[in-house]
Amino acid sequence: MKEINNIQSLIKEIENAKASGLVDLSTEEDLSLAVMNLASLEEHLFLTACKTGKERYFDLLDEVRQSRQKLLGKLVDRHEGETWCISKHLLATAMRLIEVGTKLRSQGKNEEAKEVFDKAYNFYSIFWALRLKLISLPKIKETANKEKPWTLKDLVEKLVDCCDE
Repeated sequence: MKEINNIQSLIKEIENAKASGLVDLSTEEDLSLAVMNLASLEEHLFLTACKTGKERYFDLLDEVRQSRQKLLGKLVDRHEGETWCISKHLLATAMRLIEVGTKLRSQGKNEEAKEVFDKAYNFYSIFWALRLKLISLPKIKETANKEKPWTLKDLVEKLVDCCDE
């Protein structure tokens, strides 16, 4: 496993993997975006069910969740520690940040939007680093349970520190 020192190196490695042609990432990128949207849809169905009190939205949520699980399963091996859930949350976080950035841009807050979009892309890049096995996570749970919450910089540094192969 190649050691990656910062997010820019991580993004470069992902771009190199895409350009190499050894992996068909075009289809997988589309699939990852579909998973992102399904995770977002799960959130909306949950909130709609709670706000309306209508059980049918929970039924729809179950259907969407099953689809999201199947599609995520095409991207991530469920049996690699916690990479399944980590991948799901990285994609969901990226999706939500994209939505926030889009709203900020529509309000004319372009600088704030750019910062949020950069964070979204960083989380999306971390997902791809996991997917392509450019980083590993053997100690991430232990590290995440420390007192201080992580910043994005901390997250990237901890993920890189976990590369021991």
